[in-house]
Amino acid sequence: MGQKIFLHCPELEQHPYPNTCPFKTSRAGLARARLASMGLLDGPDKIEVPPVPATREELLYFHTPSYLDALARADSGQFEIDMLFMGLGSGDCPVFAGMYPYAVLAAGATITAAKWILDGKAETAFNPSGGYHHAFPDRATGFCYINDVVLGCETLARAGKKVILLDIDVHHCDGVQSAFYTRSDVMTISLHQDGRTLFPGTGFVDEIGTGDGKGFSVNLPLPIGTYDEIYLKAFRQVVLPLIHSFGPDVIVFEAGADTLAGDPLAGLSLTNNVFVEVINQLLAFGKPILAVGGGGYNVENTVRAWALVWSALCGEQSQELSAGLGGVMLENTDLQDGAGLADRAIVADQAVRRSVDPLVERTIEEVKRLIFPLHGL
Repeated sequence: MGQKIFLHCPELEQHPYPNTCPFKTSRAGLARARLASMGLLDGPDKIEVPPVPATREELLYFHTPSYLDALARADSGQFEIDMLFMGLGSGDCPVFAGMYPYAVLAAGATITAAKWILDGKAETAFNPSGGYHHAFPDRATGFCYINDVVLGCETLARAGKKVILLDIDVHHCDGVQSAFYTRSDVMTISLHQDGRTLFPGTGFVDEIGTGDGKGFSVNLPLPIGTYDEIYLKAFRQVVLPLIHSFGPDVIVFEAGADTLAGDPLAGLSLTNNVFVEVINQLLAFGKPILAVGGGGYNVENTVRAWALVWSALCGEQSQELSAGLGGVMLENTDLQDGAGLADRAIVADQAVRRSVDPLVERTIEEVKRLIFPLHGL
């Protein structure tokens, strides 16, 4: 069996976004420290791997030369007015020293993971510094400058692999969807808060791809208040049959933690137990998994969720991980060390169920109607 690799290095912690920005790059290092303190980075089949920065050639798999040049100039302090049209200097994509080398290294971590999988050296990989799924070829948006998710999927696809991206970040993966919208070698499946109530305002059920890609873009927009039980019903009824039908060689998984109850920028009400259930189902396919981070703006809840993601990817299901003594279920973001990683279940009340369930059920049925016949389901 191949190794389980955790992608990280100290350099990823050297270029934080400005303090005024809610996106905190420190989350990855904090998750790594939590895992190290629990002894979950050690073992015969676990290894930490330092990422190799993405090369210019690799960045050009998706991004335009003019955009990459502008990123580098902005990083060095040369700001030009046309950079505003590239999304640079906005509230969510500020210009700051180190933004370009950080983005290139974070993207390189996802590409490094893909190469380890292609070489047969890794069966599971996790880059918590990845998940920048909003970036477009020539535009930064949504805290994302370089789209490592596209680059990782493209690296795998160029090697002849069939790839499924399952994105459970609370925001729709608009940049990734657009990259593969006309292709059938990469299927994108996104479960996210409804675009009518959250950035980026896309990811509706009828966005199913065009041409060769028709039926290979799948979106499950979810209402505010969506909770574990109904979320997992949507996952089981839509995602699992599509993975079976598509038959991927590799599963890419974006584990954005902004779906958790109490995230300051979003409105879903999940616990991190969803991550464990989803990962266990993915592992059952017996395919390599390349996982990346993504959003998550309650830092402590995100750190615990990503530590739990790695634990689940490694098949660790010990009582220590599921002590359930803190976190979102107690509205307590100051979890004490040793209190466990997993949340206690939140039981949705009848009012929530009456408002949420019919909307999710309708979305499930609409996706089945539009997508399933295209895959013989």
